[in-house]
Order: sequence, then C-alpha cells, then structure tokens
Amino acid sequence: MKSYWREPILTAQAMDGGWLRTGDLGALDEDGFVTISGRLKDMIITGGENVFAGEVESALMFHEAVESAAVIGVPDVKWGESVHAVVCLKPGRTCSAEELIAFCRERIAHYKAPRTVTLREVPMPLSGVGKVRKVDLLMEWKEING
Repeated sequence: MKSYWREPILTAQAMDGGWLRTGDLGALDEDGFVTISGRLKDMIITGGENVFAGEVESALMFHEAVESAAVIGVPDVKWGESVHAVVCLKPGRTCSAEELIAFCRERIAHYKAPRTVTLREVPMPLSGVGKVRKVDLLMEWKEING
C-alpha cells in the first residue's frame, strides 16, 4: 500500500517503518502459517485483562435463541472497560440477559463473559460490506447510559 486516498494522517498512523499496520491480530505457527484471531480494535481491556470480542460473540452464537451477536467495550469506572453484548434473538424465541451471561460463563473465562447485555429487536447496523457497525452500537449505548 502506498497511502490512503487523500488521508495523510490515516496513512501516517497505518505505516510504521515501511510496514502497514492493519490492526489484524494473529499468530505464526512453526510451519509458517498465520492464524488470524481478531482485530486490535475489537480487543476490550477490562481490569487489565484482554478480551477479544470475537471469542465472546462465538460463545453467544452457540445459544439456541441467538440470531446474531456483537460485543463491544463500554466505559466502566472500576474496570476501565466492561464487556457488553448486543444480541438479536431468533424470531419467536425468548431469553433473558442474565441467561445469556450465565451461558457465556459456562463456556469462556468468567472475566470474558458479558457483564451486561442489550436485547435488540431491530437488525444490527451494518456497513456496506455487511459487517456490524460496532461504533454505532457504542454510540447507541452511550445515548442510553450517558
């Protein structure tokens, strides 16, 4: 990559000593294969622990009532950030936030499980390529929670 079109500040932030920093996180195995584990922007730091949103989203998707899930970090006075899940349920299904939190705690480390859950009745906000716009979910959360 040479640069972002007409975005010199973004270009400077992304380029580091000739390397493009994409924000992708991964690991290189002994055979030279790379496994992508997530995005740096999707990492939540809560109480000094790293939580990858994708891991929590995967756990939530195993629940029979969950249609879709997105996980974001929300401000927390005590922990810095707190894990918050936004969940759309399948049509005709019911489930409580408490049930989803307990479900996650059975499958992933306790500190990774969402502390709070929003049950969303409208579809997730999506980008032009079909990815959940987590920045919109965070803005919605801030509007409601201050």
